[in-house]
Amino acid sequence: MAARAAVLSEVGAPPALHDVQVREPVGDEVLVRVQAVGICHTDISLAARWPDKRMPMVFGHEGAGIVEAVGRTATVRVGTRVVLTFNSCGQCTQCKAGESAYCRQSTALNMRGDRGEVSGSVRGEHGPINGDFFGQSSFATYALAHQRNTVPMGNEIDMSVAAPLGCSVQTGVGSILNALRPVLGQSVVVFGVGAVGLSAVMGARIAGARIIVAVDPVAARRALAIELGATHTVDPAVDEVVSSLVDVTGGGADHVLDTTAIPAVLAEAVAALRSRGQLGIVGLGAPIAALPVGLIMGRGLRIRGIVEGDSAPATFIPELIDLHKRGDLPLEKLITTYDFADFDNAWAAARSGLAIKPVLTL
Repeated sequence: MAARAAVLSEVGAPPALHDVQVREPVGDEVLVRVQAVGICHTDISLAARWPDKRMPMVFGHEGAGIVEAVGRTATVRVGTRVVLTFNSCGQCTQCKAGESAYCRQSTALNMRGDRGEVSGSVRGEHGPINGDFFGQSSFATYALAHQRNTVPMGNEIDMSVAAPLGCSVQTGVGSILNALRPVLGQSVVVFGVGAVGLSAVMGARIAGARIIVAVDPVAARRALAIELGATHTVDPAVDEVVSSLVDVTGGGADHVLDTTAIPAVLAEAVAALRSRGQLGIVGLGAPIAALPVGLIMGRGLRIRGIVEGDSAPATFIPELIDLHKRGDLPLEKLITTYDFADFDNAWAAARSGLAIKPVLTL
């Protein structure tokens, strides 16, 4: 299948559009004609340090489109509108327990970027191209996905709005509703209100949190957080963060979600918790952070990592679509659309933070 794809050929350089060939699906594979795809911070951060031995590479893991063809064992029908999400094996104990975000094969299936093929599922002018990032590599006009990471959807949601459900939105909303699970009247603080953080703010409002605080140095993002449900904001460039949060929450937050993965911010997040509070960590950043162990023990605090919002995509993505239909997830307010041919500007807007959630449309 002739296609156009954004191919990363050199570490540090942006992906560039090239003509490619995508092979036909086999087994449980699903060929999707991509209609929209979000650019996620994970694409940006991994492209900046992708190993040479896995070049060239097609990123993209928030695809949405229409099924064009399927392999012999795939059950999704041709013509179905679908959202693409992270891949999982379906066979390990985590997957069988409904916890596919923690699949034991997750790294191999999502982060390697290939299917273990010599020939490659995608080929360019100079040979094979790795094309299985998060089981989809959807920065392309056609993406070869898998049955398990292809979620059918109805006609009630626009493709450009549906695309971010595959990662950033399900991560943010799921981190609140599935993982931290605040109860009616509790307090929630979100550090970093990009696409994931703003989705978390909406999740906290849906959960019935009484106090929702957005911490971010960008005034426009703090203002949007208020529009989406935050009751308070803190500017870390001006305010003393911990004392401000303790004051606003009346003694410390019940729940804090960090999307920044900045060690100094994580330390502030811990200090802002009330006794028996919990911190959720979703950001990909520094692999090591110094945390106040005495404070954690003395207050009985809980700290946990959260992957993909603890989501089981086959059921949670349809729930998110229903929330959008009811008006509880006005995702349009996060999204800036770009034509796929304008990939360079969309990528630059994602890197600089100019756009909260750039979505390429085809």
